[in-house]
Amino acid sequence: MEETQTSIQTETKSEKQEFKMLSFVRMKLLQKALIKDLSKVCTRYSSTVSDALAGVKVLDLTRVLAGPYCTQILGDLGADILKVERLKVGDDTRSWGPPFVGNTSCYFISINRNKQSICIDLKSEEGKKIIEQLAMQSDVLVENYLPGKMEEYGLGYEDLKKINPQLIYCSITGYGSTGPYASRPGYDVIASSIGGLIHITGPEDGAPCKTGVALTDLATGLYAHGAIMAALFQRQKTNTGQRISANLLSTQVACLVNLGSNYLMAGQEAKRWGTAHESIVPYQAFPTSDGYVTVGGTNDRQFRELCSRICRSDLSSDPKYLTNALRVKHRSELVDEIGKTLATKSNSEWMELFRGAHFSYGPINSLSEVFADPQVQHNRMVQEIDHPSAGTLKLVGPPVEFSNTGNYIRLPPPELGQHTESVLQDRLGYSSVQIQQLRENGIIN
Repeated sequence: MEETQTSIQTETKSEKQEFKMLSFVRMKLLQKALIKDLSKVCTRYSSTVSDALAGVKVLDLTRVLAGPYCTQILGDLGADILKVERLKVGDDTRSWGPPFVGNTSCYFISINRNKQSICIDLKSEEGKKIIEQLAMQSDVLVENYLPGKMEEYGLGYEDLKKINPQLIYCSITGYGSTGPYASRPGYDVIASSIGGLIHITGPEDGAPCKTGVALTDLATGLYAHGAIMAALFQRQKTNTGQRISANLLSTQVACLVNLGSNYLMAGQEAKRWGTAHESIVPYQAFPTSDGYVTVGGTNDRQFRELCSRICRSDLSSDPKYLTNALRVKHRSELVDEIGKTLATKSNSEWMELFRGAHFSYGPINSLSEVFADPQVQHNRMVQEIDHPSAGTLKLVGPPVEFSNTGNYIRLPPPELGQHTESVLQDRLGYSSVQIQQLRENGIIN
């Protein structure tokens, strides 16, 4: 590319314009080809100017789930993510298995694509200096250490703000940077316990249950990602960075949405409903002859159609079930009647009978059924990419599509410390001798 650019410097203005136009057309054709082939093998390539976050450098000092999930979303959108890991062990999730692919857990692989990995001893003066140098070049820093730990290292927001006033510094904690729980380690299951999610999850007459995936962690990562995007937009107007504080507990309380409102405004305590809905009937899962199907009759018209489709119009005409308020009042007997009918056929039979319906419906799928689902396949949710030691990886791709912006897998999840030497050389200008000295002193892997 550099040779091409050098050669055209001597060309006329019109030739330059023609070259730019051809380059633009070539780029658009490449984008279309990439979008078309997303469900096939993704090759390694860098972000392009068309990507929303192209040119944005993110220094990622996070581990486990909320932070890495946040930075992976930024990486999918084209940001340059540099993941800083502990010497020898790296991110905790590297060892969270089985299952493993090669030397890496499937857990780590799921949330660390589109990143480079370097291993630095943050406790050392040399390591601190490297982080400072990288922070000076970065647009965003994301960390999820216990409150006060980064300040102990001399790498807190106030420290780095002095050398890079434009830095956006996002801290993700368990409970907040101040307050009675600030010093506690924060994990999803604890924050979702304190924040009420586990209390409202599980069978109606059974014990509380945690969700199948760490939703509080994921929601915190999403909140943090959105906050970082807003701060980048704000920086365009102010030319200064700022500190962002996100935490699992506050995220979980915010995610109580209508249940939180019910308590605050009406004093109504929440309870567990299994798959059912507190305020809508029917809106839950029912057993079929070979599995479970979830249906929702969220208004009177949908309820009547549901009853018609299952050949139970007697229910929709019953005075006890004419309105949603009445259906909620007589929940138990209505659910029992619908359940008896749905148990007479299989999932596939009901899906065929419900085809084209105006009410919502769907089977409860196992993971094998999820990834065989025609809509999931149509949405190209599974993508492949080559990994240096594990071979071809199948990854769940980004769920959002843009008409004019890239959002795709560019790099496989990195090996531990895979890019330490190249980053020190290419970004910071360290010599081979300096790098070898850092290695011998235990500053880098």
